[in-house]
Amino acid sequence: MAEPLRQRLTQAVLVGLFVVPLAVIALQAVADSWRAPSLLPQQLGWRGFEVAFGTGGAASAIVNSLAVALLTTAICLLVGWPAARALGGRLLPRNGLIALLIALPLLMPTYLAGFGLTEWFIRLGIDGTLAGLVLAHVVLALPYAILILLSGFNRTVDELEEMASTTGAGPLRRLLWVTLPSMRPALGAAALLSFLVSWSQYGSSLAVGAGRSTLPIVMLPFVRSDPQVGAAFAVLFVVPALIALTFAARSQRSPL
Repeated sequence: MAEPLRQRLTQAVLVGLFVVPLAVIALQAVADSWRAPSLLPQQLGWRGFEVAFGTGGAASAIVNSLAVALLTTAICLLVGWPAARALGGRLLPRNGLIALLIALPLLMPTYLAGFGLTEWFIRLGIDGTLAGLVLAHVVLALPYAILILLSGFNRTVDELEEMASTTGAGPLRRLLWVTLPSMRPALGAAALLSFLVSWSQYGSSLAVGAGRSTLPIVMLPFVRSDPQVGAAFAVLFVVPALIALTFAARSQRSPL
């Protein structure tokens, strides 16, 4: 009896650590008047969201950020899958050089990476374009996708594919019936992390975007100048991330 109670208490504490800050941000977003030392707002309203969608340009920023994040996620999975498949279980720990090369973009500040890419994007004519933003985000998100997918391509998957092959299953059937279901947790985690890395990018978007609005870029100036509007942007920022997290959590337990 003591062990279940301890687990419930631990879960309650963890949930509280995540929920309470989000609840405070949501309350700040609708607090037209909240003067200290009061624990609750004196007046509620929608000014924060009205400014965010008015002069703040939230609508276009959300559309741009969603387009870039979804395209980045798709490309990371399409490129990361064959890369992780080719490396299989041979990357770590026996080939640290390849691991270092894959993780190299993660070792530098995102703005520095974006600044370096900008020099090439200007020459290629894609600086400030949607394609340039997506490519810059792929550079930063792809290492996460490869390393996560790599953990899924283990000996168990190889053995299951061999068993399916001996029963006469062709490559397509093995992919649909064996490989994808076995890789479901890794695919969900790789998709989630790729989306979140792109969705939250500020430094590389600032360097490469050339003024193209994304949600982190339009949100940051309001964080200090107008906390209510900044909180409204934060709510808009969190909602798609929570939806992506929900889909990723479901992928861990439901079949494709």
